[in-house]
Amino acid sequence: MSEETREVRDEHREALEGIRQERERLRESGETMRIAGEEARAAAEAARLAAMNAVSATAETLEATLEHMKVVEDMRRTLRDIRSVNRLDVN
Repeated sequence: MSEETREVRDEHREALEGIRQERERLRESGETMRIAGEEARAAAEAARLAAMNAVSATAETLEATLEHMKVVEDMRRTLRDIRSVNRLDVN
């Protein structure tokens, strides 16, 4: 009887060891997933900041372009005015 009891106890011990090992593997997998999630979150934040910076730079470029266009338009107006005055002087 004690041999059977020992065998059952050994089987239980082996089963418990298998469960413990599986829990450890699951814990390690969970930790790996947590780290990957943190890295993905950090990468997403970096991408968001880069996109915001790109949008800001684009807005600044467009604003500068608009200012340049205004200057060119003012110069055209001035040239038209000068031509107009010169035509009047010639006549």
